[in-house]
Amino acid sequence: MDDSREGPEDGDSGADQSTPVFQPPELRTADDRAATRLELFFDLAYVLVVHQLAIGLKDDLGVHGVAVFAGLFAITWWSWVTTTLYANRFDTNDVLYRVLKLAATFAVAVMAASATTAIGGSGTVAFGIGYIATRVILAGLYFRAWRHIADVRVTIDLYLAATVISAIIWTISLFMPTPVTYILWAVGIAVEAAAPFAATRWGQNVPLHLDHLPERFGLFVILVLGESISAVVLGMHDTSWAWSSLSVAALGFTIAAAVWWMYFDIAGAEAKFEIQDDDEAVGSGRADGYIYGHLPLTLGIALLGVGIQQYVLHPVGELTDAGRWILCGG
Repeated sequence: MDDSREGPEDGDSGADQSTPVFQPPELRTADDRAATRLELFFDLAYVLVVHQLAIGLKDDLGVHGVAVFAGLFAITWWSWVTTTLYANRFDTNDVLYRVLKLAATFAVAVMAASATTAIGGSGTVAFGIGYIATRVILAGLYFRAWRHIADVRVTIDLYLAATVISAIIWTISLFMPTPVTYILWAVGIAVEAAAPFAATRWGQNVPLHLDHLPERFGLFVILVLGESISAVVLGMHDTSWAWSSLSVAALGFTIAAAVWWMYFDIAGAEAKFEIQDDDEAVGSGRADGYIYGHLPLTLGIALLGVGIQQYVLHPVGELTDAGRWILCGG
């Protein structure tokens, strides 16, 4: 099938005359659509951030390293979630939206390039600027939706205000000494994280696209699971194909495959059914539970990848205490 002939309703038309230059945002939660190629391209930048964070953790296997990894992973995950929630409701796929989404992708690439030195290193400012850029772009998208969709302005107001306030807090943080910088980063994330709860309580019960949302979160889970496969590959390579490491690598791959199986056939499938079977998934808070529940889940999967690599590199009782905690904790 010629991809250029895809219809506009799937949000994934080719770069041809059917792609409008400007298309006003509208609520698209009733459309029949799936993840777009642009969204998949966008996700690749987040894979790089997670990979760089994993490299940083391997160099600092301890409480401090895990805390830094978890904090920066939460920031990265939240950046992805907020952009995904906007696209879930208001994705237009016009040229302006594509350009802004691609600009956000580059901003995430800046975060990836500075991730290993974002805490206590030379990458603090670059990482902060990258995140701020994603907030500015997201605020612009919400303002555009606010102009064109009057029926849901109360809900958009909450998301827009939280995004702008967070961007301001992060900007101020860049001019503060490092301990204060990181505290302000946490405050900014907390402000944004409150927006979906505020929208549930005081908003207009704006629905989510409950087919698109599980697909997007499932794709992110697969991408993070890719770190475990990467860990197996790199571990085998770095140990020069030692038999002890090969056997552990096979076990590590089995663990990663089991996590994939458990998520997509059990936990993820059941969670998808639960939110799709609830006519008031947003108003009841069940959608919020689905979204926020993925933070510890994906963080655990990311830690698992680091633990698997440490196990492959240090088999036969050689695994350090920190490596055991990271592997089993993940």
